[in-house]
Amino acid sequence: MSDLPTLGPVGGRVYIETYGCQMNIGDTELMAGVLAERGYVRVEDPDRADVILVNTCAIRERAEERVRGRIGQLQRYRRGRPDLVLGVTGCMAQRIGGELLRQGRGVDLVVGPDAYRRIAELVDDIRDGSLERGQALLELDAREDYAGLPSLRGQGVSAWVTVQRGCDHRCTFCIVPYVRGPEKNRAPDEVLAEVGAAVRDGYSEVTLLGQTVNSYEWGEWDFPRLLEAVAREPGVRRVRFTSPHPNDVSVRLLEVMAGEPAVCPQLHLPAQSGSDRVLRRMVRRYTRERFLEKVELARRIVPGIALSTDIIVAFPGETDGEFEETLSLLREVRFDDAYLYRFSPRDGTPATRFPPEEFVPADVASARLERVIDVHRSLQLQLNRGELGSVREVLVEREARSPGDLLGRTATNKVVAFKGGDELIGCYRDVRLTATTGATFSGEAV
Repeated sequence: MSDLPTLGPVGGRVYIETYGCQMNIGDTELMAGVLAERGYVRVEDPDRADVILVNTCAIRERAEERVRGRIGQLQRYRRGRPDLVLGVTGCMAQRIGGELLRQGRGVDLVVGPDAYRRIAELVDDIRDGSLERGQALLELDAREDYAGLPSLRGQGVSAWVTVQRGCDHRCTFCIVPYVRGPEKNRAPDEVLAEVGAAVRDGYSEVTLLGQTVNSYEWGEWDFPRLLEAVAREPGVRRVRFTSPHPNDVSVRLLEVMAGEPAVCPQLHLPAQSGSDRVLRRMVRRYTRERFLEKVELARRIVPGIALSTDIIVAFPGETDGEFEETLSLLREVRFDDAYLYRFSPRDGTPATRFPPEEFVPADVASARLERVIDVHRSLQLQLNRGELGSVREVLVEREARSPGDLLGRTATNKVVAFKGGDELIGCYRDVRLTATTGATFSGEAV
């Protein structure tokens, strides 16, 4: 038997842990691609890694608290390995990266969302001693759209394709424009080339990503035209997109959704509040009436469309009556899904400058969140019970926690568990919906 050592990758092994939204998933795949070009292999266990990156979210305080705790936990991997490099990337890095370095939390580098092109070079220089630890790349670049860089996709059955970075909206509660910069759109030919590459790699579902994705523009291209072109790419069976802004939901966009079989009949419409006064203070640029008009338009043009939303409760100054207006909006629209949060102040955003007396007490905010969750879950259960007995095509995503079960999603983004083997992951199966918890379904393969 040979005593030759097992050869490792040329660059090393990198472990990337991802927090936050789908944009961060896409960014993780981008960083993995950049590092792969320098010989780094992505691993799924930090104990095997030469480089550990934590890709972070800054949208809420709790997300940052989780990351701070995780950075402390990851220090154990340094024991006996002084050459290990630990980096923090993403929105939290952009927001407080300098603070993380000054606090001596065991972070070797911080890299913001516009600096991933240089991350492999920076990691290499730290590892070979050319650069000291404690490096920061935090400059926002209005021109950086990562043209020409490959993504190395992780496990999963949907290909995340970023078409837009940054945001030109300045909602008073949101940190995104400050940590990701202004809106930057990718050239349509680059988007279509990436979609084609994803299909060749075996993906049949594509999710287009942007902070306000439906505001996309490039020359004569708008988002409906881009969506239509992606849907017509050979090999694409399903197309999703997130996260649109209600103001840019147009008749043309909905007509593409209705007319292109590959476009999933599911639309995320972030309402945030049901109160006109709160919406004005949030600078959402639409009224409750205008939002409801978009809902009616979507349901008229795309029959059977599933709608989801975001809601923030306890925004500064929100009264009991205005909170009740949000509950009434939920009851009127009856969303298929909702992401529900209590207001989280983010330093640097305009909402933190409201008078202190307008901030809703923590106990009141928690009670409002519990109530809005209860109302939504009740409505969701009613809606999903109405689908029992129907047969839906499910794209199988992964094994479920319950032995012998698989998890997948319908075209309307409903989660379904059913019996099956792991050889079905990535395949489409017709499933009869037999039971629901409200949030998910159980079913039987047909």
